[in-house]
Amino acid sequence: MATTAASNRLKFLLATKKVDFANDTCKIILMANDYAWDKDAHHAYSDVSNKELANGYGYVTGGANLANANANENDTDDRTDITWSNANWTANGGNIGPTPGAIIYDANATPANSIVGYIDFGGNQTQANGGVLTIANIAVRVS
Repeated sequence: MATTAASNRLKFLLATKKVDFANDTCKIILMANDYAWDKDAHHAYSDVSNKELANGYGYVTGGANLANANANENDTDDRTDITWSNANWTANGGNIGPTPGAIIYDANATPANSIVGYIDFGGNQTQANGGVLTIANIAVRVS
């Protein structure tokens, strides 16, 4: 079961009106198996790019574009959920992974390439050659 965590940078971006999910380009990247999330220190893509999964076998470094951003107010659970459509990578010529999770970042925020959140897969995941790695129900919760 995947869990998501908003970054401290996202809270700052929201408070200072420096993010616009309806118009910005958000991306999702897969992390290498030795990556450890740090919401206090990981503010931008450049802070984590050295721990991104290597380019190849259907995965391209820098990430896949996310589509259909939507913010939903949840008064019952006292939070806002920011969601996107599923992301997919087709393993071709070898396996994709192992990967423990994915980073979402906003390429157009100010500052650029600010990290929005992290999806923890609850352990390393590998997609075998010929299969499709899908991250479904992509969401970051702001509480």
